[in-house]
Amino acid sequence: QVQLVESGGGLVQAGDSLRLSCAASGRTFGSHAMGWFRQAPGKEREFVATISWSGSNTYYADSVKGRFTISRNNANNTVYLHINSLKPEDTAVYYCAADSHPRPSTYIAINDRLYEYWGQGTQVTVSS
Repeated sequence: QVQLVESGGGLVQAGDSLRLSCAASGRTFGSHAMGWFRQAPGKEREFVATISWSGSNTYYADSVKGRFTISRNNANNTVYLHINSLKPEDTAVYYCAADSHPRPSTYIAINDRLYEYWGQGTQVTVSS
């Protein structure tokens, strides 16, 4: 059974930092692009960041560029989202996702429909 389990969320103050983790089990995703998405209350899920399986290519939503960094450790089957300078508008449930198929080393995916496996999410709440 494939599982993606996010952790690291919590209640923080504006300006704080967090590191979200997503641990995969049941299969390895060393050849798959990975991504982070988020869903704020009353809003649709939105793309946050994606990383190629090699780690050589990343892409971010404009709203998080310069503050968020996605990384991965294929040996541990884990992907991370480092968040700096948190803002109240970053409040959301953060989900990690794994692409459906092995891809070229620089392949990244922004569209959530390209992701087959999803975690249950971790809540990030930022107070002002």
